[in-house]
Amino acid sequence: MRPKLPDSPYFGVEIADWSDVTRSLLAAQPLSGETLVNAVLSSWDSIFESRLGSGFHIGREIEPTPQIMGFFLHALIPLELAKGDPGWRADLDSSEKDLVYVPDQSFSIEIKTSSHKDQIFGNRSFGVDNPGRGKKAKDGYYVAVNFEKWSDARGRLPRIRLIRYGWLDHTDWVAQRSQTGQQSSLPADVANNQLLTIYPREI
Repeated sequence: MRPKLPDSPYFGVEIADWSDVTRSLLAAQPLSGETLVNAVLSSWDSIFESRLGSGFHIGREIEPTPQIMGFFLHALIPLELAKGDPGWRADLDSSEKDLVYVPDQSFSIEIKTSSHKDQIFGNRSFGVDNPGRGKKAKDGYYVAVNFEKWSDARGRLPRIRLIRYGWLDHTDWVAQRSQTGQQSSLPADVANNQLLTIYPREI
């Protein structure tokens, strides 16, 4: 795990207290966890209500790859949120976060989706020392959505497994050691303390 930099909200804080920092960051966020969960679940449900081509349904005649299902979520979540609050919109270019908060873009959110049961992944570039100059900044608020694969849901539609909400720094991502590896991932201490579970709701 790479060290925290001085501009990180977690800098100088013991790992045991990181979750408290995350709660403080989320308390300042204009987008509540409940509203975000509702937008994600509505977006997921709407994927299966859509028709393609000559009336074909996703989940009946068509089973898109996890990458395409993730693309649908990336496209639909901002639209669902904008219906309730026009201050939210989708990104317009590669320099913006996936979910843009127009009044104050410091609250904009990156969306990560995965068909893994509980992990999310970034491009390998996320795990190298590049804070995002020239492209979107990799520090900031994140929502992580894990969903079932088609093979996990035989006889029914796949479901959302897990939604987490929090803050990640660009130094949190760890690139695959192989130069040919294409992914980066999060250490357990980061994933467990900087991304808090908002669905299913913890009791």
